[in-house]
Amino acid sequence: MKLGVLGAGAWGSALAHVARTAGHEVHVWSRGGALEPLREAQGLILAVPAQGVREVLSGLKSIVTNSGNRLPLIISAKGIEQGTGLFMNEVVAQVLPQAKPMVLSGPSFAADVMKGLPTAVVMAAREITQAHQWAEALSLPQFRIYASDDVKGVEIGGALKNVLAIACGISDGRGLGDSARAALTTRGFAELTRFAAKMGANPDTLMGLSGLGDLLLTCSSRQSRNYSFGHALGEGKSVAAALAQSRGVVEGAATVKIAQALARQHGVDMPIVDAVHAIVDEGVAPDQEIARLLSRPLGPEIRQG
Repeated sequence: MKLGVLGAGAWGSALAHVARTAGHEVHVWSRGGALEPLREAQGLILAVPAQGVREVLSGLKSIVTNSGNRLPLIISAKGIEQGTGLFMNEVVAQVLPQAKPMVLSGPSFAADVMKGLPTAVVMAAREITQAHQWAEALSLPQFRIYASDDVKGVEIGGALKNVLAIACGISDGRGLGDSARAALTTRGFAELTRFAAKMGANPDTLMGLSGLGDLLLTCSSRQSRNYSFGHALGEGKSVAAALAQSRGVVEGAATVKIAQALARQHGVDMPIVDAVHAIVDEGVAPDQEIARLLSRPLGPEIRQG
């Protein structure tokens, strides 16, 4: 097939490498480049930062509108749009209703994919047959793609794990130890599943690659920009300084404010997300939020209902 990849960063380049290795003809678009070469694409992969998705999609209107059939659009951006609270598939539906949105997510670092190291991710579409079709079209022996029909659940896992990775980075930056990181990851996962259930996703989806899998990877590796950003905050750097030293966009820093607002709006208790929001968006000292978390009332580990 002829495929277009929107985004020439590390992840866009990695996905372009996967698509070429799978035997497809690939054109990579970078910001400022001409969109015309994408007109003949039979599918598009969206690999730009979440907060830039709407702008990029707006530029695609003429191409997608004139493509005849609904053009498959695979979203690999992980985040929630600030201002609207929309997930990426919802942004696509609003800006490009002619497109057929899918979501690709899971525990994957671009560098590992480029090296051909074993990686497993998930492709979500509203119709499971479409998810299977595209999973098979892009899978490699070392890049396995599983199929799902829970688009919302897969997107929630990808977006919120970035926020929780910041929390784990802060903990490690403060030198709180492996046990604290394990506790944060586990309790963060509980917040993730509560949020998913409230938002109408299947909580079981979060047990998979896009939820637990991505969370375990992102919360424990300096390869993760979100974890590294949190680590810098834990070491005492300001938010501005921590962002400045990042190797690229820190999606969790942009997502946490709207994630916290959605949790409040839907009545979901998410104390770790609250803490990251206070540190990143309100300038509260990490030690103050750590003390607040440690002083919370004790209760049952597993909540019923």
